[in-house]
Amino acid sequence: MNWWNRILVLGWLWLGCCGVPAIEAEFTVASYNLENYLDAPMGSRPVKPEVSRAKVHESLLSLRADVLALQEVGSLSALLKLRDALHRGGLDYPHWEQVTGFDTNIHIAVLSRFPFSAREPHTNEGFLLYGRRYRVSRGFAEVEVRVNDRYRFTLITAHLKSRRESASADQADLREQEAIRLRRIIDARLLARPEANLVVLGDLNDHPDSEPIRIILARGKRNALVDTRPAERDGGDRFEGGQGRSRAVTWTHFYAKEDVYSRIDYILLSRGMAREWDPTGTYVLRMPDWGVGSDHRPIVARFKAVDR
Repeated sequence: MNWWNRILVLGWLWLGCCGVPAIEAEFTVASYNLENYLDAPMGSRPVKPEVSRAKVHESLLSLRADVLALQEVGSLSALLKLRDALHRGGLDYPHWEQVTGFDTNIHIAVLSRFPFSAREPHTNEGFLLYGRRYRVSRGFAEVEVRVNDRYRFTLITAHLKSRRESASADQADLREQEAIRLRRIIDARLLARPEANLVVLGDLNDHPDSEPIRIILARGKRNALVDTRPAERDGGDRFEGGQGRSRAVTWTHFYAKEDVYSRIDYILLSRGMAREWDPTGTYVLRMPDWGVGSDHRPIVARFKAVDR
């Protein structure tokens, strides 16, 4: 061993002994709608059964995502109990954020291995529809995640209006207006920094060619987002269907009312973030008895922790 190699080895040993974390070479970001992860009844929503919570834990422990966006989380105590359960399974998330909106029953949250260098919860986003003022039901969570001293990215997670009918307005119109509010936040970030590392993810509650998703993606425009389109591994991706899309299995949600499987959960990227995206580490989690945990399946994307 020459003198230079000796210095490198000694340096690595010193860093390990002193507890200095290694520079992250890559990381993963995931999204999962937990379907009423409640530890106490809220409105018409019951406590999530123990068997369902255990399946959620199993799914998340299988993913082992570094940063995790969650939808349909109940109280803060429910989020912390989930965090504790994952800790007992060997998965630690020391950093977390929960955002409450107009809906007082279910909320959105972020769990992270990495610290947040900034937080900007959007809890009071509103819009006019039919001459009446409405608020975005679940708000939006926005955090800046510091992966290491050289790499940061902004994460915005959302849970748009469901396809269930509303007594006050058409559910599709409400969802479209929420999408417009979300897109305005995206535009504000990308107009200020066009090359910003930005991930927009969550349960957007509509199919890829719907108007809300078109609004959020802004295809053909300067600040358009990239749809990562997570798919099952070994799920037919070698074959092409219509419009040049692969026949990979991409559905993320089962809608029991219509007996339909569809893709309504997304991980979308700014052009700056897309340069670090690794499609080979991007997928829909497939596991036995997935429906015990939730009516959604989690999705994950992998990234290199270096600006390109």
